[in-house]
Amino acid sequence: MSNTASHAPAPPHSAEEPIEGLPAGFGEGITGRIAFWIAFSFTLFQLWTAAYGTLASQIVRAMHVGFLLLLGFVLIGNLVAKTKASKAWFWALGLIGFSTGLYNWVFYTDIIQRSNFLTTADLAVGALLIVLVFEAARRLMGLPLTIIAGIFLAYCFFGQYAPDPFVHRGYSVEQIIETFAYGTEGIYGTPIYVSAAYIFIFVVFAAFLERAGMLTLFNDFALGLVGTWRGGPAQVCVLSSALMGTISGSGVANVVASGQFTIPLMKRFGFRSAFAGGVEATSSMGGQIMPPVMGAVAFIMAETLNVSYAAVVKAALIPAILYFGACFWMVFLEAGKAGLRGMAKSELPNPWAAVREHWPLILPLAALVYLLFAGYTPIFAGTMGLALVVVLILGMPLAARIGPFAFRVVFWLLLGVAAASFLEFGVNLLAIVILTLIIACLFVNGGRETLAICRDAMAEGAKNALPVGIACAIVGIVIGTLTLTGIASTFIGAIIRIGEDHLFLSLVLTMLTCLVLGMGIPTIPNYIITSSLAGPALLDLGVPLIVSHMFVFYFGIMADLTPPVALAAFAAAPMAKTSGLKIGVEASKLATAGFVVPFMAVYTPALMLQDPGPIAAVWGYPVEVAYVFLKACFGIGLWGTAVVGFLFARMALWERLIAFAAGASLIAALPWTDELGWVMGAVLVGQHWWRHRTSQRKPAPA
Repeated sequence: MSNTASHAPAPPHSAEEPIEGLPAGFGEGITGRIAFWIAFSFTLFQLWTAAYGTLASQIVRAMHVGFLLLLGFVLIGNLVAKTKASKAWFWALGLIGFSTGLYNWVFYTDIIQRSNFLTTADLAVGALLIVLVFEAARRLMGLPLTIIAGIFLAYCFFGQYAPDPFVHRGYSVEQIIETFAYGTEGIYGTPIYVSAAYIFIFVVFAAFLERAGMLTLFNDFALGLVGTWRGGPAQVCVLSSALMGTISGSGVANVVASGQFTIPLMKRFGFRSAFAGGVEATSSMGGQIMPPVMGAVAFIMAETLNVSYAAVVKAALIPAILYFGACFWMVFLEAGKAGLRGMAKSELPNPWAAVREHWPLILPLAALVYLLFAGYTPIFAGTMGLALVVVLILGMPLAARIGPFAFRVVFWLLLGVAAASFLEFGVNLLAIVILTLIIACLFVNGGRETLAICRDAMAEGAKNALPVGIACAIVGIVIGTLTLTGIASTFIGAIIRIGEDHLFLSLVLTMLTCLVLGMGIPTIPNYIITSSLAGPALLDLGVPLIVSHMFVFYFGIMADLTPPVALAAFAAAPMAKTSGLKIGVEASKLATAGFVVPFMAVYTPALMLQDPGPIAAVWGYPVEVAYVFLKACFGIGLWGTAVVGFLFARMALWERLIAFAAGASLIAALPWTDELGWVMGAVLVGQHWWRHRTSQRKPAPA
C-alpha cells in the first residue's frame, strides 16, 4: 500500500549507510529470533488496538513509535552492526525508544494533568524521544529527510535571530520539547496517527496477500490477458503493476517485487534496457494513485482534509486511468517503432484459468473495497479485510481436502459468509471463526505450514511498515514547527502574491518544490510538507480543496521518476543492468500523464470529478466529464507520438512538432485552444495515415 515498504535488494555495506527499507530476514541466531518475535508482537498489538480500540489515541501513537524505534534499532543492530559492542548499542537504543512509549502509557493521565508544567523526567524522556527519532530516521531513511527535519527544528530554537519575514518571537526548550514529544502536532501528530491506524494494517494486509499467492495471480492474469499485444512483455508489466497497486500502493516496493520478473522478460523480447526499467518504474509508481486501494498518502489526505476515503478515490479515478492508459500507449508506440510483436499465445497461461484457480484470493480484496465505499472507516475496513485474508489462508488446507471444484466453491462461500457475519454480530464472532480454523489446522495435513505462513506474514508486515512509520514520525517535527512558529503563513502569503496575477506560475513553483523535496525524501513526507505549505495557498487562489492536494500528491510521486535523483528508477537499475539516470529519463517520458493531468485538473476540475464548469451549465455534468476525458486522452496520445516519434510509421520531425503543439493546445485552458488542438490533431493523424498507406503501396525497388 503505502509508500509503504521500500525494500533494498541487498543490505548496506557499512554501519554508516542508511537503509532504504531493510533487507530480507531479521538476523541470525537468538537475536534474529527475538527480532522476529518483536515484529510479530508489534503486529499483534496493532491488530488488537484496531479491532477493540480500548486504548486512548495518544497511548496508541506513543506505543506505535516505541515499537518502531525498538524494531528499527534491533534490525539495524542485527543486520548492519559489525561488532558485538555496536550491536549491543543499537539494542540499547531500541529498548530506550520502546520505554518512551511505555512512559506515555503508564503516566498518560499525569502527563495530561501537568500540561505546560512538565517535570524534569518528562522533559528528559521527551528529549530522548526526539533524538532517537532523528537517529532512526537517519539510519533507515537516509540523510536528506533527517537534514530537512533538523533545519525545521533548528528554526524553532534560533528563528528569533532570523531576518524578516522569517523571524519569530522565540520559544523555550521546555515548550519545544512539549510540542514535539507530547503534543498532537509533533511526533505524535496526524501522520503517526494515520500510520498507526490505517497504514500499518494495510501493509500487513498486503503481506498476507503476497504470502497467499496474489502476486502469482496478478502475473498469470496479466500475461494471459495482454501478453499477445504488441510489446506484450511491457504491457504485462504495466497491467501487473496496476493490479499490484491495489494491494501494496508502494512504488519502490512494486519495482523490486515485480521488476525481477518483468524487466528480464522485456529485455529478452527486444526492449532496450533503459526503456524496460522505465516501464517498470513508471507503472509501479502508478500503484500509489490506482483505485480502489491507493497508497498511504490517500489515507493521510482523507484524514487531513476530513473527507471520506471514497472522495479521494473518486478524485483519483480518471487521472489513474489516464496515467496507465498513457503507459500502455507509449509501450505500444515504442514496440511499433522497434518492430516488436507480442508473445506467442501458446506460451502464455490462460488468464481465466488463473482466476479460476486463485479466485478465493479476490474475496478479501472485494470485501475491503466494499467496506471502504460503504462508509466504514479505513481502520475498520482494513482490519476486517485482513481478518478475511487470514480466514482464507487458514481455510486452504481444509479446502484442499475437498475434491470436486463445485464443493470447494460452496466451502469458500460458506466460510466467507461465516466470516462476514461480523457485520451483524461483531468482531468477536470473527475471532471465534479464526480461532476455530487455527485449531483445525493443527490436525490437518499442511495446516502447520499454513500457520507458519500467517506467523511469518505478521512479522514481515511489521518490517515492511517500518520505513513509512519512521518517515511519519520524523515529519511530525516539520508539522510541529509549522504549527508552533507560523512560518507556513509566510510561505503561503508569498505563493498567493505570485498567484494573484499568475496562477500558472504558482503551480509551477509548487511543482518544483515537490520535485526538489522528492529528490531526498519519500512521497509521504513530501506530500505532508508541501501540502501544509502550498495547499492552503492554492485553495485561496480558487483551486478546489481535493484538487490542490492531489496536485501536490502527484508531483510527489513524479519526484521518484524525475532525474537526477529518481528512487524508483535507481531501484530498477540493478535488474535492468543499466544506469538509473537513463531509466529516469525514459520513465519521465512514459509518465507524461503524471505531469500533465494535475495542471489540467486545476483549470478543469471535472477531470477529478470536482466542481462543474461552463460546459456542465449547458450540456450537463456527465457531458463535461466525458468531453474533458476524451480531450485529455487525445492530447496525451498526441504527446506520446511526439515523444516516441512513431504512430503508423516513423514520424518526420515536423510531424512530431505539430503533434506536440496540438497536444499542448488541447491541454491549455484558453479560448479556442480546444478547437485548434482538435483540428490540428485530426489533420495530422489523417495525413500521417495517408502517407503511411501510400508508402506501402509503392513497389519495392528492383
